[in-house]
Amino acid sequence: MSKQTKNPADYIETLYMNGLHGRMLFLPSSTKKKREILLVYGHHASLERMFGLAEEFSKYGNVTMPDLPGFGGMQSFYKIKEKPTLDNLADYLAAFIKLRFKRKRLTIMGMSFGFLVATRMLQVYPELVDKVDLLISIVGFAHKDDFRFKRRNYLLMRYTSSFFSNYLPSKFVQHFIMRGPIIRKVYQLQADSHSKLKDADKVEQQRRIDFEIVLWQINDVRTYMDTTITMFTIDLCKSQVDLPLHHIEVKHDRYLNNRIVEQHLKVIYSQVDIIKTSLEAHAPTVIADAKDAAPFVPTKLRRLLAKS
Repeated sequence: MSKQTKNPADYIETLYMNGLHGRMLFLPSSTKKKREILLVYGHHASLERMFGLAEEFSKYGNVTMPDLPGFGGMQSFYKIKEKPTLDNLADYLAAFIKLRFKRKRLTIMGMSFGFLVATRMLQVYPELVDKVDLLISIVGFAHKDDFRFKRRNYLLMRYTSSFFSNYLPSKFVQHFIMRGPIIRKVYQLQADSHSKLKDADKVEQQRRIDFEIVLWQINDVRTYMDTTITMFTIDLCKSQVDLPLHHIEVKHDRYLNNRIVEQHLKVIYSQVDIIKTSLEAHAPTVIADAKDAAPFVPTKLRRLLAKS
């Protein structure tokens, strides 16, 4: 892996939204392009994890990426006695757009779960549709049936998440299970077969595990479990969005059934352009720099972004 040339910390600012403290990354265009890009990260993520992808997109405009409540170290909705429902996340994202972009038009890019939030926001706030000059889904989805898990695994994850979304079980996990040595040992035991680790040598595996420990510890357990339930129960096909969508799909996505995802997206959006890739992974590695993240920006998408 090539050495990262930029330090994420140099581009991260404090974010205070709706009574919650978090962070926001603002990466100015490396080519002086004037496009405004809002990047919404996914479920198991942070600003640092997505920095490589943000750096790659900065070739086409200014990139803004906010934390989501309960993710990336940002305080959760529970801090203000609210629940991390999809509608509350959509409200938060809409408020951020109105505050940050005001009269500017913007390109919205949603990564996996982040695209789910963006879609719900556009459904609930149709007045924001006219602000969007380009809408991009990066391995996004919109319906519980988009997942390709076996029913047994689906039910296990669904109801395990339901149990640990309760206050006491979530606190137990946060304080007693999410400890560095425990997380490290779990990953080490399955390093040679785990999809995130098996392609790396021992040194690289340890680097990735180190970052995984950070991700598990900074993301709020209760929010993580609640949003997992959302993903496994959601159906956004009851409301339409009058926008064309450009959807990047990964050929060998281990989470999503691409054919069913496409069917659901076409129910919601006025037009869906599928941009296929031959990638093996659902997302870049947790320590991906711009070079590693580049394959997630196919040539067809680059041409779209390069347009004024």
